[in-house]
Formats: sequence, C-alpha cells, structure tokens
Amino acid sequence: SALKALEGDEEAKQSILKLMDAVDEYIPTPDRPTDKPFLMPVEDVFTITGRGTVATGRVERGTVKVGDAVEIVGLSDEPKQTVVTGVEMFRKLLDLAEAGDNIGALLRGIDRKEIERGQVLAKPGTIHPHTTFKAQVYVLTKDEGGRHTPFFNGYRPQFYFRTTDVTGV
Repeated sequence: SALKALEGDEEAKQSILKLMDAVDEYIPTPDRPTDKPFLMPVEDVFTITGRGTVATGRVERGTVKVGDAVEIVGLSDEPKQTVVTGVEMFRKLLDLAEAGDNIGALLRGIDRKEIERGQVLAKPGTIHPHTTFKAQVYVLTKDEGGRHTPFFNGYRPQFYFRTTDVTGV
C-alpha cells in the first residue's frame, strides 16, 4: 500500500514504482510544440508590489525566457510591446518556459489596467487579431445534449476563444 511505502516498507515502495511505470506507459506524453512562435493566453493578471504586473497562463506553444520581447494582443486596437523580466512556475524562478507550462510572466512597464484575461502574450508580429469572421456552426440537437428551444430573431450567441468570451451579432 502507499501508506506502507511511506512508512519505509521496501516491497510496498517497489509496488508503487511499478504502478507509476504502468501509468507512464498508459498515458501518452502530450505534444509540446516548442518549435513554433511563443503564444500564451492570459488567464489572470495581478500586481506584485515593487516588481510590476504579472500575467499568468499556460504556454500554448513555443518558449519564452527572461529578456524576450512579447506583444499583448487582443481586446484593444493595437498590440502593446513589452519585455518579460521574470518567469515563475509554482513559486520557482525559471530562465525558460515551454509549451504546456503554467507560468507567471513579469512584464516590464505594463500597468495592471493595460492587460486583462482574454488577451494573449505572443512573439511580436506572429499573430494578428480580427474583429469579424464568418463561421458555419453546427448546433447540437436536444437528443445530442444541445438546445431545447429554438433560436429567435435577435438571438446573440456567446463565443468562447481560449480564455475569453464575446457576444456575437
């Protein structure tokens, strides 16, 4: 048992190690696209007194390191340029974060009001925001677990993109 392993029983320790090996074989390692340009959706933002503004999120692709230039893109007219002055993951300072890591990125010269959930941090020049698009949508039937009522004139759907949602027209 795990309790016996924690109490020092050698046979129990070996059983736990065998179990973890089986788990590692069964669950595939997720793809971490580190060869693509950096992109991180902003999940939360906070201020550290005396240090600056920190944006948190999961790195979707690429890598970021201290000193890298990044853009804050989305929900505003123009991208805002800044530099990552610190990277932290689970209270540990890092030199580099890669796709799949949940991090906090300390941003130089950015006020708390200049960044919000729903925006993204990206390598400069690699993404371009859009305010309109055309889409073909399939709506699940009631039997498929979807809508129980019809759409009426004036219906305004909600669209969810990464860490934000917007109302359609």
